[in-house]
Amino acid sequence: MQPAFSRFRRSPGQRDLRTAADLCQEVPFVDAEDSNSLVMELFSARRDMGSLAVIEGLRPIGLINRDIFMSEMSKPFHRELYDKKSCIAFMDKEPLIVDADVSIESLAFRTVEAGEKALVDGFIVTRDGRFSGVGSGLELVGAVAEMQAEKNRQIMQSIEYASVIQRAMLRASDETLSARLQGAAMVWEPRDVVGGDFYHFAAFAQGWFGALADCTGHGVPGAFMTLLASASLSKALEQMGPRDPAALLAAVNRNVKGLLGQVNNAAGGPQSNDGLDTAFFWFDASENALHFAGARIALHVLLPGAEQFDTIAADRMGVGYIDSRADYTWNLHTVALPPGSLIFICTDGLTDQIGGPRSISFGRRRALDVIREHRAEAASTICERLRLTLAEWQSVQPRRDDVTFFCARI
Repeated sequence: MQPAFSRFRRSPGQRDLRTAADLCQEVPFVDAEDSNSLVMELFSARRDMGSLAVIEGLRPIGLINRDIFMSEMSKPFHRELYDKKSCIAFMDKEPLIVDADVSIESLAFRTVEAGEKALVDGFIVTRDGRFSGVGSGLELVGAVAEMQAEKNRQIMQSIEYASVIQRAMLRASDETLSARLQGAAMVWEPRDVVGGDFYHFAAFAQGWFGALADCTGHGVPGAFMTLLASASLSKALEQMGPRDPAALLAAVNRNVKGLLGQVNNAAGGPQSNDGLDTAFFWFDASENALHFAGARIALHVLLPGAEQFDTIAADRMGVGYIDSRADYTWNLHTVALPPGSLIFICTDGLTDQIGGPRSISFGRRRALDVIREHRAEAASTICERLRLTLAEWQSVQPRRDDVTFFCARI
């Protein structure tokens, strides 16, 4: 038997990347010429040792599994037959052998390729082809689990900070709602930590502008789209003003398509089919009228004394998608709103939510019925009633999408 090799140690500059060296254990090994009786002595002395490496000229050539070896040697007359013979009789001639600098990730893939025996027997770690030690399959599984947990933690920290950025983007709109639109209320509930819905409100001397949007996806991809779409809207408002929501929709459509490479793309085709469904609206205080343009998001109006909502349908053309024409012109609708009128706009995360006793969609009618039932109450109370009704409807069902809705009493 040769003396055990010390565990290979990396320099401080290498410690950020875990490698096979981190799993390399200081264990005895045997030479190819050593007998099975020596192997028996080693396994008897080291009951914690699951495998024993076989070395020839300092280079590993095989691995002896403790359980297999002890089982074979316990058979009748096997000690007499094999005690003095070379230990190669019971070794695995094709063990997993890796260099000390191989990353844990690469080692995990190679272990999977090697099959179950690499997890049971472990693996041999070398440095410049020479034996350094033996690694445990169980410790490898633990190391991979730790690495994955750390990656998940870092990802969640990034997403949580992205949520701070997204909420900061909405803060100016929240301040506008609080200061200038006391008769209005918003509910914004991302399905995940961040979401693909956003809203935009801005006050002007002659009235106020609002927008609700549902971007492609939810979570991180959706949040990226909200930043892009919100920036496009802010740019269009700065250049054109708030009075023509249809023209603003067209401008945002052109800008989003340009940013996503969906027009004049020299690379041979669009890189994504992403965009948004949205509603833009301008309330002219001097006229008491709402100017509305919608891209697959409708406007619902409940006039004083009316029994039912009037729904102003949106155009069926989305904003920024491949099939959204760059020169498309959205329809502009103007609705007179006498004092006491209620307006309501929502993304499809509200209406499409599955729930109830039959596991069906919440639906537009159910949402409008809740508002009609509580029409005499403040907009904030109406939104809260609707939010609670949706939660009760959803019950144990998972949330399907981001949920955003807006209610205002004019």
